[in-house]
Amino acid sequence: MKLIIHTDGGARGNPGPAAIGVVIEEETSDKRHETKIEFGKRIGETTNNVAEYTAVLEALRKIKEKDISQTQFYLDSTLVVNQLNGLFKIKDARLRGLAMEIRILEQEVGGSISYTAIPREQNRRADYFVNLALDE
Repeated sequence: MKLIIHTDGGARGNPGPAAIGVVIEEETSDKRHETKIEFGKRIGETTNNVAEYTAVLEALRKIKEKDISQTQFYLDSTLVVNQLNGLFKIKDARLRGLAMEIRILEQEVGGSISYTAIPREQNRRADYFVNLALDE
């Protein structure tokens, strides 16, 4: 099974009230994307970067019991993508801790996992769920 996952995190103020948005799709045999799970969730007071990492963590938690061969993450945070791809060092201790949790969950999920940065316009659905949760 191949999954396509869009995640987003945001905070109103930095730090401020924060939320995440996750959209998980399964790629069908004819290469269409079928939405399986989508949600937004408040995560308390934190920074944008912590929210972005938390969105990836929550997505991995949702899929860890599935039989997955490939997972492709799409985020509009180039910082988080470059850190998770090992291109940038993670200097912030809190983000390093979240990255370690992500690495552990990656092992539990299995298969190949990749992270790609996309423009914000291509991540509208995940962003919608962030704002929906923040507006509640």
